[in-house]
Amino acid sequence: MKAITKHIYGGPEVLGLEEIEQPILKKKHVLIKVKANSANPADWHILRGKPFFSRFTFGLFKPKNKVLGADFSGIVQEVGTDITNFKVGDRVFGEMLGEGAFAQYICAPEHVCGLMPEGTTYNDMACVPLAGLTAWQSLLTYGKLKKGETVLINGSSGGVGHFAVQIAKVYGAHITAICSNKNIDFVKSIGADKVVAYDKVNIHQHNGKYDLVLDTNGNLKFSDYKRMGKRGIMVGFTTMKHMFSVLINAGFSKFPLTQFTAKANYNDLNTLANLIEKGGIKPHIEKTYSYSQIPEAIKYIESMRTRGKVVMTWEK
Repeated sequence: MKAITKHIYGGPEVLGLEEIEQPILKKKHVLIKVKANSANPADWHILRGKPFFSRFTFGLFKPKNKVLGADFSGIVQEVGTDITNFKVGDRVFGEMLGEGAFAQYICAPEHVCGLMPEGTTYNDMACVPLAGLTAWQSLLTYGKLKKGETVLINGSSGGVGHFAVQIAKVYGAHITAICSNKNIDFVKSIGADKVVAYDKVNIHQHNGKYDLVLDTNGNLKFSDYKRMGKRGIMVGFTTMKHMFSVLINAGFSKFPLTQFTAKANYNDLNTLANLIEKGGIKPHIEKTYSYSQIPEAIKYIESMRTRGKVVMTWEK
């Protein structure tokens, strides 16, 4: 089968299209024929082996798993023993962070998959897993967002951000979104009540007050969280120095700030699927690439200027 592989750490230039062995089905796993993937910032962090401490998970001197990719959608080809939620022929979506989803076939644990709703496309659902889970868990699992609360979403036009705006709207929050001036209309169209353009206003001097501050971009200072929010969630970061500065300051403060990495699970994935089926949220796809252009797609999202998501398709 074809797969996008990496044998050393580096940029998109170290990726190659390679023929490798098809994965062997395991207990509590499903074999999936991949129809589409989407790209995430996590992909290029893993590709480059940065931040360095991530190499203790993904391989100290070279990548443990030579296949890149997290998000996928596709069709179940085989099911292993002790599978309760899926059968052959089911259309599924999910994510395997660091486990290699950019391939024609993947062997995925049952718990990292969800059922695609009727009428949805493989391209749309490949966009949902990591970004959608991060948005959902930021707002509901860790942010404890309640109906009627105010939320500030920094990085509101990106992959995680555009899902967060829509999810917050579904759950009855009043949303102030931070994005560039060129994305104001887009962010308003998906549910923001108010928009602050970071290229017009200094967000480090913004004096709005919110129940929850969610930073998907990673450039808010600890003083920004304290000034503007009653509680905060940090899921993105611009530099390691900045992230550690925020977390160290939080460690010496009583201000409730949470930093986390989303974890895939069947219940949350199917909650997102239900929201999509009911029209509450919709993935926005900015660019579509073929599987052979995955290195180009990774290079594009490294610019950190994506509106919504970038998707990559395999043969029909």
